[in-house]
Amino acid sequence: MAFCSSSRAPVASALLQICFCMLLLGAHGGFYRLYIVYLGDVKHGHPNDVIASHHDLLSRVLGSKEDSLASMIHNYKHGFSGFAAMLTEDQAKQLAEFPDVISVQPSRRCKTATTRSWDFLGLNNQVPSELLQRSNHGEDIIIGVIDSGIWPESRSFSDEGYGPVPSRWRGVCQTGQAWDHNNCSRKIIGARFYRAGVEEESLKDEYLSPRDKHGHGTHTASTAAGSLVEAASFHGLAAGAARGGAPRARIAVYKSAWGAAGVANSATVLAAIDDAIHDGVDILSLSLVVDENSFGALHAVQKGITVVYAAGNDGPSPQTVANTAPWVITVAASKTDRSFPTVITLGNGQQIVGQSLYYQGEKSYSDSFRSLAYGGPCTADVLNGTDFKEKIVLCESPKSPMTVGPLWVLPEALQKIKDGGGSGLIFVQYTTDMSLTDCKGFPCVLVDINTGKQITKYLVAASSPVARIELARSITGKEPPKVAAFSSRGPSTDYTDILKPDIAAPGANILAAKGDSYEIMSGTSMAAPHVTGIVALLKSLHPKWSPAAIKSAIVTTASVTDEHGVPILAEGLPRKIADPFDYGGGHIDPNRAVDPGLIYDINPSDYNYYFGCNIMKTSSSCEATRVAGYHLNLPSIAVPDLRNPITVSRTVTNVGEVDAIYHAAIQSPPGVKIDVEPPVLVFNAANKVRTFQVKLSPMWLVQRDYTFGSLTWSNGKKIVRIPIAVRIMIHDFYADVA
Repeated sequence: MAFCSSSRAPVASALLQICFCMLLLGAHGGFYRLYIVYLGDVKHGHPNDVIASHHDLLSRVLGSKEDSLASMIHNYKHGFSGFAAMLTEDQAKQLAEFPDVISVQPSRRCKTATTRSWDFLGLNNQVPSELLQRSNHGEDIIIGVIDSGIWPESRSFSDEGYGPVPSRWRGVCQTGQAWDHNNCSRKIIGARFYRAGVEEESLKDEYLSPRDKHGHGTHTASTAAGSLVEAASFHGLAAGAARGGAPRARIAVYKSAWGAAGVANSATVLAAIDDAIHDGVDILSLSLVVDENSFGALHAVQKGITVVYAAGNDGPSPQTVANTAPWVITVAASKTDRSFPTVITLGNGQQIVGQSLYYQGEKSYSDSFRSLAYGGPCTADVLNGTDFKEKIVLCESPKSPMTVGPLWVLPEALQKIKDGGGSGLIFVQYTTDMSLTDCKGFPCVLVDINTGKQITKYLVAASSPVARIELARSITGKEPPKVAAFSSRGPSTDYTDILKPDIAAPGANILAAKGDSYEIMSGTSMAAPHVTGIVALLKSLHPKWSPAAIKSAIVTTASVTDEHGVPILAEGLPRKIADPFDYGGGHIDPNRAVDPGLIYDINPSDYNYYFGCNIMKTSSSCEATRVAGYHLNLPSIAVPDLRNPITVSRTVTNVGEVDAIYHAAIQSPPGVKIDVEPPVLVFNAANKVRTFQVKLSPMWLVQRDYTFGSLTWSNGKKIVRIPIAVRIMIHDFYADVA
């Protein structure tokens, strides 16, 4: 999250070696920690002048230029102005008092959140779709990936057949451990890494270079823009041709996440964004959960860069969605139509099917029956002292969301059973969304609660119960997408008047590059680069579209039903029909997004007032003139506190047929009356932009939860739909939201 353009005295390096992102005792009292000082737009022509201005400012607090050099960690000098420095709380407060300083905030910790998925989205490489053909597979679009680095030797990053690096590229190939200039190429055109400010513990067993040690960044980069690779698979599972969404796009790497846990911090992420703006990327892809106010992303958007973030993996609980600034695209995760059925044969001949990633490893148990034992909840206290050597253990995960969930129980149970010499694990739970790549060839199978009861009945009835677990198979079919259980859900707790997430894309059991091979991973980290790849295709076809226009095209053309008109579902407790807090506008449909008909565009400068008053809160005048987020020209409407009728404006731009007439179709949220004026929009060569009013009125003064609806414009050919979420409130203390 070595910084090649920062100046630091040796004492700063010594300080780094002692500890970063931990509290340090200051010589003059107080504790040092890493703070981010934000100064707004760059006000000097040369980066060196910007850095000098930072030191001038910091010296006024610390007392000398030498102390400023020792304290400074990162300088933000390209896309925006600011710096990260080791400060005491008192020093931070002093800096905040200067008129040029917009904010001073502690740096916060961040964490990291395909052969079938692109076909599932209608981007088939064997018979290329019109979008792939017209965009030339995203050729020469530059995607900046802020993640854990990259493995350049992977076949997914071959530059065979690529032309010269685009002349507009201004980035560098920063060398380091196991990385030299030859590791950059016409595919990986630039690479940087950011270790300053990262805890030393996270740097252990790491490459101090752009090279990816643990695979997360390689996986996400190849999902977005990997070159075509035939015969890829995960130990024979999910076999096929692997590629990214924009396989001809270029990749710029910004390694900001470190260690097996993918630890980053907001100071280093901001440094990566600042450099990426300077380098000339077209898109930024961040499969990270970043706890910061997103001013870096705002500056990137104002430079025309589309920023794509993962929504987080804390679902299905509500109010968990992350990265919710209105100028970014926040991506939820969905399941595709590929599954990995695994047959369990019981001693009585009964065959039961679960899901696993069990492959032929060095030691396979698929050819013989093993004793079957009951492990109950399989917690550490239950398994301790239990003999399950050479046995398959049946474990039941907690069934209630009020207890510790299966994501926590499964890894512990798996490790205990493997350490104890067990032969397999059958894990009973309420969803099969969980990734089982940690099993590493060990037979562990997920089954649902009903199936688990069948196995339990046999286990209780049999005098010597046995079972056999066969190797998993890969199956694809016509199953519609579902929102994955782990995908974080809205509403946003930071900006309640902004509907998040924006869109859902495949994120469960995604095959992509890791090291020299391929691995299946799950998470919104995998969903975000799917959207990034699609953005690259759209950007190639519509180079003049703003980030807001691209976001609008994606959101307004998304699917909320399958091909038969059946609503998309969301996994959870219980499984339900998905709503905008699960998937925003719906499930992404790239072939429709390329020609959306109408777009909801936003001038990037329009975000400034919202940002200043709703996020930074820098002016006392904001309280009297605060503009609610639902007045931004977003492709969605979220009203968290409807007490009286309100009217919001929206403006659409016709990007389809010049002469067109669109009619409004309203699906009002239950309990809310919606009126649209005018109900018909007429476009021609002289009138490409139209504004309309949406009036939302509570039908009853009753305290309610959120309800959902939509507004759709249609001309008989194009359908342009935005989601609506409204909560009627009559008491401010009301807290129940979902």
